[in-house]
This record gives sequence, structure tokens and C-alpha cells, in this order.
Amino acid sequence: MTELFTLKGIEQKLQKAGRKQARLYLFSNFIALMIISAYAALMMSQTVQKAFPEGGDSRKQMYMIFVLTLAGCVVFTVYAAGLFFRYKSRQIGVLMALGASRKRLLPGLMREVLLLSSLSAVAGALAGIPFVWLLWGLFRLILVDSSQMVLALDARCLLVSAAFFLLVVGVACLSAWRYLQKTNIMEVIREEHLNEPVKEPGRWCGYIGAALVLGGAVLGYSAPRLWEIWFHRYSPFWIGVFYLPVFPGLYMVMLHTVVYGWKSRKKHLYENTITRGMVKLQAKQTVNNLLIITLLIAGASFAIFYIPAGSISSLLEYKSAPYDYFYHYRLDQDVFGKEDVSKLAQQYGLSVKDWKEGEYINLAAGGILEAEDENHRLYTEYAVLKNEVRVLSEDTYHALTGQNEDVAPGTYLCLTNEKETNLFVIHTAKDLTNIVTGAHIETSFAGYAHYGLLTGIMGWIVLDNADYAVMEQGLTDEWKGRIVQFNAHGEDSYAFAGRLYDLFVDSFDKSCEHVEYYDRVEKLNAMQKGEEYWMESTGLETMIRYDRRDTLEFKTSWMYHPKFRILLINEHLLIMGVLYMMFLFIFIVCLTTALIIGFTRCQTIALNNRYLFEDLRKLGASSAFLSKEVRSQCSQVFRMPAWVGMGTMYLLFIGILYANDGKITSYEGIAMLVCLGILVLTGGVVYAVYQRTVKMVREQLEI
Repeated sequence: MTELFTLKGIEQKLQKAGRKQARLYLFSNFIALMIISAYAALMMSQTVQKAFPEGGDSRKQMYMIFVLTLAGCVVFTVYAAGLFFRYKSRQIGVLMALGASRKRLLPGLMREVLLLSSLSAVAGALAGIPFVWLLWGLFRLILVDSSQMVLALDARCLLVSAAFFLLVVGVACLSAWRYLQKTNIMEVIREEHLNEPVKEPGRWCGYIGAALVLGGAVLGYSAPRLWEIWFHRYSPFWIGVFYLPVFPGLYMVMLHTVVYGWKSRKKHLYENTITRGMVKLQAKQTVNNLLIITLLIAGASFAIFYIPAGSISSLLEYKSAPYDYFYHYRLDQDVFGKEDVSKLAQQYGLSVKDWKEGEYINLAAGGILEAEDENHRLYTEYAVLKNEVRVLSEDTYHALTGQNEDVAPGTYLCLTNEKETNLFVIHTAKDLTNIVTGAHIETSFAGYAHYGLLTGIMGWIVLDNADYAVMEQGLTDEWKGRIVQFNAHGEDSYAFAGRLYDLFVDSFDKSCEHVEYYDRVEKLNAMQKGEEYWMESTGLETMIRYDRRDTLEFKTSWMYHPKFRILLINEHLLIMGVLYMMFLFIFIVCLTTALIIGFTRCQTIALNNRYLFEDLRKLGASSAFLSKEVRSQCSQVFRMPAWVGMGTMYLLFIGILYANDGKITSYEGIAMLVCLGILVLTGGVVYAVYQRTVKMVREQLEI
């Protein structure tokens, strides 16, 4: 019996036949919305916002990688919509051939598109929040947990999800309208099989592209400083455009990869001819996807490098410190002495040994001041009162360190760490001034002395004993300080260190509730000019409060934060946990997105060419040969983005470490090796997904 169908029934049958493509479209939108919603939720949470310093490099890195992820997801959703409608075009063409008008098809198509895009987008956006909670909860359970780790989400993150949702729905509706405007019915029917080849570039393409990537990275990094040198102005906000050559460079590298590959074919001219032909016929889509995958893998690598770079050097430095306990304070503060510390240590089964202490003074140091004139041109001038500096005498320095430094009268030594990587040193001062009496001496830089515990944002210097005695006269206790350092005799106690830390903080009054880079000399200069001190105008002072003594900001940025080895080592992960977990989350999100795009692209290349695979099978091609072709195609999608993304970021990471202080220290070398190991593990994950992708493509092609 012949079954009769109405036009609506035929439309429903065609929709049912296209379920596989609809599922792929749903999955793509769901993943993109979930990733963006999760990233936005965590990035905008109060937990992360408090941990990442305002204007700091870590916050900039977080935003930069979010932009990369956002760009990747936008391209992914646009590509998914285009792919869905390429399959959908056949259904539209059949219905048009049967006499359906565009006006008749538009409502049904729009309903289907709105339903699919809205359903997947809303589900993804809603899944983003539980995804964050689940992943963050696992981090806290497995890695580190503290009161700072409690996740406090901000409802404003939903605005990002809403904007991305509108983008997804808008792209879907625009694509539906575009496909209905086609006039050639046969072209609409054959849209599914149309290819997007590119004009073959010269073989120079890839090498020029690699040069652009390298040149753009170097130029973008150097541009702000070069601008200031050449034009004597602060670099403008748009200076980042000098990084732009990186993107066409990456595109050219990927285009060369798709069209030619990187292996010489002189000896094997016809090797992988079929695979290259399949990929080249869809080169536009392939290159775009490879570019996005590369950027996402690069972002993932950049994020994960932050963890070993930030932790290994610090932990090794803590372990190598010459004393278990080090602290300093102003003389006008009522801080405990040796007897009190010894009594407290006895309560924890410890005793104090190697106790050393000495006084220092705070003076105003001269230096080079950079300023703007009325035309916003930069100029430099020497200021007699520029910065506050902490000063030790020769004898005190010897008593604390055991080092004999003979400082010539009228000179000073800058204190830095043993590897000379501390950037906060005073070496341009030609004057030192007693801020209370106005006493003044001329001086000059005479070199470095090395003691890692005496480093910090406020510089430390060593003076000749006679010069020190002159400058000390008339100073009040608020401009004097005492340094204390000792070791614990017996197995050090975390509980003792924690109790000593609390007692130390409780010893200070409100006048010492300052961030480490609070400078009283700078404030005095601002007041004399009738200006507001920048630290107070920006509100950064509010970060440091005694009732927040357990927070990241206080323990790392308080002007008098102590260095207790057992606390620093055991609490490092607790203190830095939010930052590390955020970058670990970014790594997972970016890598997952890249792998999903790669997986989807491999399926598309193979399935779009399933007719060719069927023809090859009919011509007698073996399963082993067809499997080799599938592997070759999938390898193009996974291998080159992984090599370029991870390799570029690793080289950039090495460059950043070197640019920080002009050298690679042994600690940084260890961090580089750890990062290399992480890349090997990441490569293993990429390879595993590649193998799984090959297996699924073979199953779908019945190979």
C-alpha cells in the first residue's frame, strides 16, 4: 500500500533523517556556552577578583586567555551553524523542488532553528555554573582548601552568558535566512557536497608565516618601551596592535601545513596524495579550525606555566633561607623580645638558637624621577627626596650575615639576593636625607651585597659606620627599626609559627597598616605639591587590614610581613591557591575546547568525503589503507596546532624569564624543566584524544 505524505510530513521525515547533524549542532552550542559561562563565572567571582591584584600581570593574563577562549568559542559556534545548514540545505532544496515556497518554509525552519539553538545554548549556560562548582570542589578536595577557597559567584557573570546566547541564536537565525535566499534549487541541494578550496600559495608561505609569528611576538613585547624611548611619552593603549602580525603569521603557517605539509616529498612525491587532496578541498574551514585550536592550546600552555613558574622558585628560595624565622618592625611598636619568644617556644617543645638582631634606619634617598610636562612628554630629572630606603651599618650587616663588607665613606652597597634577581634596588641615589632633621650627605652606588632575607619592594642599603652614625642622629622611633632572625632548635612546629605570627601582627598599631610599597617620602613629596598621594587615591591601602591577616594580600604585601620558613612552605599553596586553581581551570577549559574542536573537525573532514572512501573501497582499497588515510587526515588537525601552540608558548615563557632580570637562574631552569614535563603530559592527552577520534571516524565510515 502506498503511503501518502503531506508536505509537513515530508518535512518531519527529513528532520528525523538529519538527527545526527542536529545532535552535533546541539553538542557544539552546549559545549561552547558551558565553557564560556563557567569561565566567566569563575573569572568574575569575588573569590578570584580578590586574589588577583588589580592591574597585575596575573589578572591581565587571565583576561587575555579569556579573550582567546571567547574567540575560539565564537568561531566554533559559527562553524557549527554553518556545518549544520550545509546539511540542512539538502532538506531545504528537496522541499523547494517539491513546490514549497520560501514563505512556506521560513516559519518551520525558524522554529526548528530557534528551538535547537535556544535549547542547547540555555542548557550550556545553565550547566556552566554546576560545572564550576564541581571542578572547584574537586580542586579544593584534592589540592588545597582554606577559607579563601570558598567560591563566591557574582550574578553579573550571567550577562556574559546572555550575550553569548544572543550571539548563538543570532548566528543561527541569520544562517537560516541566508540559506533560504538561494535561488538555484540544485545548488541548494548540492550545498552539502560543495568544497572550499583555497588558491595554493607559494612554498614560502609557511616560512614567512613563522617569521611573522616570531617578529610580531618580539615587536609587541618591545613596542611599549621603544615608544617611550623614541617619543618620550607613555605608550598608548593601542600599542598592543604590534602583536597583530602573529595572527596572519599563524594563518600562513597553518595554510602551509594544510596545502603542502612540512615533510619533503622529493623522494615520496605521491605519498598521502589522497589525504592532502581531501584536506585541501576544504582548506578554508580546516585552516580556520587549526588556527583556533593553536590559539587555545597556546592559551592553555601559557596558563599552566604560571603554576610552576610561581611556585617552584618561591619554595626553593624558602628552603634555602639561612634562618627559620626572620622579621623586622618599627621601634615605636610594642613587639616582643627574645625572652618572650623563648617562653612561647618552650610551650611547643622548642628552644631558640642563633638569635641575631640589629637596628636599621629609614632615610630619604635621591633618584631619577620620570615625569610628564604640560604637553605629556616624558622627561627625567634627579630628585633629592625620591624614595624611602632602609639602611644598615657595616657592623649591623656583619652581625646579621657574618659577611665583612668594607663600605667606603660617601658610598653605599645595595642589598639583593644571591642570584641578583631582586629588581627593587637603589643604585641611582646621590643623596641621603634624614627626614626628621633634614641632615644630608652626598653618596654614590658602590656595588651589591647579597643577603636574600634583606630584599623587598622598599630597598635595603649598607652604609659606612661613620656615615650611618651621622644620619641616625635626631631620628625618631617611627623612622627606626629592628631586625630579628633565629633558628628553631628541635623539629620546627607549625603551631608555634602560627601563634608567633598572630602575636607579631597583634603587636602593631594602625600606623603600620600599610601595603609594602607604601612610601612615606613619596607621600611627603605629594603633600608638598598639594597633590593626593597615589596610594591613597587608588584605594590600594584598603587591601591591608589586620583582621584579614590570613589573606593572600596581607601575607604577601604587608609592609612588615614576616618570613617564617615553615609557614611559607606549608601555606604557600593555601596563600596562592586561588591563583593557581584559576590558571589550572583555564588550562582545562582551553585544552578541552581545543580537543573538542579538533574532534569535530576530524569527523567533518572524513564524513564529508565518505563518498570518496566508498569509491576507494569499491576500487579494492584495503581496510589498512583506508585506516592510514583516516589517521593521516586526523593527524593534520591535532599534530601541528599542538606543536605550534605548545612550542611557541614554551619559547615565550623562556623569553619572559630571561627578560625579567637578564638571566635564567637555577630555580627558573628547574621550573622550565617542569613546564617541559607538563607539555609532554599534555601531548599525551592530545595523542589519546587523537587515537579515540581516529577510532570513532573509522567506525562511522565502517572501516
